Amino acid sequence: MRVLKFGGTSVGSAERMHALVNLISDSTPKIVVLSAMSGTTNNLVEIAAALYAKDNNKANNLIDVLENKYKEVIKQLYKTGAALKKGEELIHSHFNYLRSFTMDMFTVNEERAILAQGELLSTAMFHYYLEEIGTASVLLPALNFMRIDENEEPDMKYIEQNAKAELAKYPNTKLFITQGYICRNAFGEIDNLKRGGSDYTATILGAAIQSDEIQIWTDIDGMHNNDPRIVDKTHPIAELSFDEAAELAYFGAKILHPTCILPAQMRNIPVRLLNTMQPEAKGTVISSKTTGDNVKAVAAKDGITAIKIKSGRMLLAYGFLRAVFEIFERYKTPIDMITTSEVAVSLTIDNTKNLDAIMQELKEFCSVEVDNDLTIVCIVGNFAAEKQGYAFKIFDALKHIPIRMISYGGSEHNVSILVDSKLKKDTLVALNNGLF
Repeated sequence: MRVLKFGGTSVGSAERMHALVNLISDSTPKIVVLSAMSGTTNNLVEIAAALYAKDNNKANNLIDVLENKYKEVIKQLYKTGAALKKGEELIHSHFNYLRSFTMDMFTVNEERAILAQGELLSTAMFHYYLEEIGTASVLLPALNFMRIDENEEPDMKYIEQNAKAELAKYPNTKLFITQGYICRNAFGEIDNLKRGGSDYTATILGAAIQSDEIQIWTDIDGMHNNDPRIVDKTHPIAELSFDEAAELAYFGAKILHPTCILPAQMRNIPVRLLNTMQPEAKGTVISSKTTGDNVKAVAAKDGITAIKIKSGRMLLAYGFLRAVFEIFERYKTPIDMITTSEVAVSLTIDNTKNLDAIMQELKEFCSVEVDNDLTIVCIVGNFAAEKQGYAFKIFDALKHIPIRMISYGGSEHNVSILVDSKLKKDTLVALNNGLF
C-alpha cells in the first residue's frame, strides 16, 4: 500500500479536487492524506486570534467570510442535488461548530479544535465527490489513530496498532482518505503536528503501515538544486539520500517539512516528491541510496541570530561547553551552527523567544555578543572526507561574499555558512554560478 499526501494547493479549489481524482485512480491500494484547502488554516488562525481577544463580532465576520468561500466551492464541486445537499449539511455543521466558540470561554484546547476544521472539511468534501462519481473510498478519521505523546513526539506504537486496526475494518478497500496535520495528544484532546504537519502525517503513517512508497505531491516538480524563487535556471534533483534531504529541509528547502524524513528513513521507505500541476514530471526520489560525491543543492534559512560567547576561563577548561549547552537545553532552544576556538564559541539559533533569559545566564560567566538578521546558507551533497576539490569550488564561488561563520565536519552531507541576510540573494546566485 502507498501513502500519497496532497497539499493545500492540490485541494485549493473545486477544479483542483476534480483533477486530483486522475492522480489516485489507478488500482494500487493507497491512503490519500489531504491538507486543508489553501488559505484555510491562516483564516482559522485569524478566527482564533479574534476569539482570544474576545472580539466576537470580528470572529463571526471572519467565520461568515470563510463559510461563503466554502459554499461557492461546493457549488462548483458537485453536480448532483444529492451531493450538493450533503456538502451544504457538512459546511453548515462545521461552521455552526466554529460559531459555538463565540459563546463560551476560549482556551488553547479550543484553538486546536478550531485549527482541525480545515482538514476535516477538505477530506469530507473530497470523499463526497468520490461518492458522487462512483469511486469507492473510505474516509479514515486521523483522530482515531494519530497521537502524540507528552513530549509532543509521535506515539509510533499507538499509531501503528490503531492505523492497522482501522484499515483491517475494510479488507477489500483500495482507497482511503484521511486528514494530515491533525492528531490527538497524550490526554486524548484534539491537537496538531504544527505547520507543515501533513508531510509529517504521511511519513509517520507510511512508516506505521510499512508502506511501499510515500508520495508528497506539491506545486513544484521535486526538490530543486537552489531556490527557484530567487535564482534563475534551477533544476529538480532526481535522487537524494535521506540525510541529504533532511539537511535541505531543515535549512530552508520549502517543499519538504524538516521533521518528516526521519519516520521514512527509520523504515527505509522511499519518499517521492511530485508535482500535481505536472504529474508527468519525474520529481525527486529520496531513499537510502547515495549517488556520487558531489554538490547536490543549496538552501537558505532566514531569521538567524548569532551569539558569540567569550571567556578566559574557556582556555583548557573542560566543562565550559557543557555549561553553555545546558543553558540552551533548559530553555528548549535548538542550536543550528556552532564553531569554537580556544577562548570563544560562536553559535546560531532561530528561536529567540528566550534569548533575554539565555543572555542573562551566559553573562554570569562570560562575555556575550549578539548579531541579528542573518541567514544560514547550506550546501548539501556527499562530501566524503577524502574527496578533494569541493571546498575550493564552494569558497571560490563566495570569494566576494563576507562570511560570518563556517561549519563543516559534523556531517558528510553539509557545509554551512552564515551571511548577512541582505547578502542572501548574492550568495545563492554566486553558488549557483560556481557549483552548477
